Amino acid sequence: MSFNRLIGVGFILVVIGAVLPFLIVLRYVPSTFLLNFLAYTTSTVGIFVTVLGVALYVGKERKKQRGDDWHDH
Repeated sequence: MSFNRLIGVGFILVVIGAVLPFLIVLRYVPSTFLLNFLAYTTSTVGIFVTVLGVALYVGKERKKQRGDDWHDH
């Protein structure tokens, strides 16, 4: 999976993890244990996926900038 897709999926998960508690507080969605756990999980997984995507992007750009041929074979 490319780093652009990882960053996009992570961003969507973080947004879902932020909007869901907001909807629960406004009482548009009932507060259940499963829904609260889902909101927490999507937010946490989204942050990790986004950080992974950014780390892959930075590593690729550094390797390209340095001209590192060692791992290209």
